[in-house]
Amino acid sequence: MVMQGEPLAGALRSIEKPGRILLMAPGGRPFTQNMARQIAEEEDLTIVCGRYEGIDARLLDIFPIEPTSVGDVVLNGGVTAALAVVEAVSRLMPGFMGKEEPGEDESFSNGLLEYPHYTRPETLEGLPVPPVLLGGDHARIAQWRRRQSVRTTRHMRPDLLDTAPLTGEDVQTLAEIPRERPGRNLSFCLVHYPVMLGEKKSGASSLTNLDIHDIARISRSYAMGSFHVVTPLQDQLRVLDEILSHWTQGPGGSGNADRAQALGLVCPATSLDEAVAHMTARHGVRPRLVASSAVWPGKGKKQARTEPLMTPQQVRQWCSRGPVMLCLGTARGLAPEVLEQCDGLLRPVRFLGYNHLSVRSAAAILADRILGDYC
Repeated sequence: MVMQGEPLAGALRSIEKPGRILLMAPGGRPFTQNMARQIAEEEDLTIVCGRYEGIDARLLDIFPIEPTSVGDVVLNGGVTAALAVVEAVSRLMPGFMGKEEPGEDESFSNGLLEYPHYTRPETLEGLPVPPVLLGGDHARIAQWRRRQSVRTTRHMRPDLLDTAPLTGEDVQTLAEIPRERPGRNLSFCLVHYPVMLGEKKSGASSLTNLDIHDIARISRSYAMGSFHVVTPLQDQLRVLDEILSHWTQGPGGSGNADRAQALGLVCPATSLDEAVAHMTARHGVRPRLVASSAVWPGKGKKQARTEPLMTPQQVRQWCSRGPVMLCLGTARGLAPEVLEQCDGLLRPVRFLGYNHLSVRSAAAILADRILGDYC
């Protein structure tokens, strides 16, 4: 059920001044308050409302049609969506709301959601209006409104905070909001054995001081759980013990308390099974294992996994329900036997082009994508 192209093309050509042409479509560009402002400045506007599966796609090559979506929802047709566009744009026109300029305190006007509103009576079923709004101090009221706007955005649409123009006071407001910390359930596991040393050769790699320090600091910064370091090599374990002793019990820690806290998260293990056992004992339940990789599974090769790779958001959801161990490979990546132990495989940090990130750089990116700053 697709609208034919010829009748619609004729209809569009019959419009003397079509102006900007929007097509209401769920797969289009999101319709935002900023887009509404842009459209409000246009002299003319044409809105195409499809039905069922939409219109013949060739029309998008013939006319400057902009597919536009009012939300991640599918409707039978575009008429309802077009009404939303018309109303959002109309209320921005001077005089539409009885004044020349519409308010700038509304949702999305400053990158945040709007603060809550109240009216009479002062007490409604036992709930009073916030006292600050009754005091007549306009400066305090403005401050309260801004803080509530930040809090509402954090609660309802935390994704907006990534682009909102936040002030130092806004950040302080965010810091004061109690947060669930999925990071406490997430632990890095840096695997040095078994890892791939060549295309078909697996073995053990050497740990490096930089990896230990930086991944420990990442774990501390994102309030994560213990950072497990797996190596069966006794000389490497001795090196690791010397590093940790220097920074947690020796002169390093006394001169740098932050680094001591970060390195205090490191848990040496001789095998992945030992690391899993340690995390199981700590949480009371076996963690889910997630493997990371620098490359997307290649074409033409036999793959052990056929399901879609995990997204960072899916890993975060797992963290909200229980412990998760994110396995990081050294050398040329995790060996097949490690991958087989894992419950999921995470998408590569970068899979459309060249990727030669260090493991510590990848760890920082993964921590941020999984946990972010507002969770």
